[in-house]
Order: sequence, then structure tokens, then C-alpha cells
Amino acid sequence: MTSTIEAPTQTNELQVRTDPAGKPLAIRHDGRIWLVDPATDSQHWYGRDTWWDTRRTAAVGSGDLVSIEYWRLQVRSDTHSALRTATLRRNPLSTQWLLESISDADETTEEE
Repeated sequence: MTSTIEAPTQTNELQVRTDPAGKPLAIRHDGRIWLVDPATDSQHWYGRDTWWDTRRTAAVGSGDLVSIEYWRLQVRSDTHSALRTATLRRNPLSTQWLLESISDADETTEEE
């Protein structure tokens, strides 16, 4: 019996482990686990979707359709690796996190 290994698809989706308050503790992306460095401050904010560009409509009472949640975190893959900056995004009403960008701690480049 042989098994075929599929080539990984390029995606910005990831898994995020959070504490009970919703703060990210670790992320899994591209086959690696990145731990949030507890000695650094994480940044958390909300942006707004450009609903006027998407022209989405929703029934009254559908919930918040414009707030995009962001986290900027300092992460490392092990205790000896360099810090990297990861920016996570979660779109309105979504449970799935997306990787907005990941870079060296002192750079800001987009993940493709």
C-alpha cells in the first residue's frame, strides 16, 4: 500500500489557540507552531470593512457586519528562534482567523 502526499496549498488560513479572554497564545501556520512571546505586548484593535465597496446587504438584526478584528503579536517557533511579528485578522461574523502578514520583528512585509 502506498500513500500519496499532497502538495500543501498556499493559504493564509491558520489555527489560533487563545486564552479564555480571547487573547492569542499560539498560532499554527504552514506546518509550524508559533508561540506568542509572553514578555511582549500584543496589540488588539478593530477596523471597519468597506461595506460600501462590497455592497453586501443583510437583514435587520444580522449582527455586526463591518468590524474586522486584528491582533499584532510577537511570535517565535522555539525558545532560541528570533522574534517575528504576525498580524492576524478575523472578518465580521467569521470564526476563521487569517494571516494578514508575518515578518521579522523589525520589518513589516506582507505574506503572499
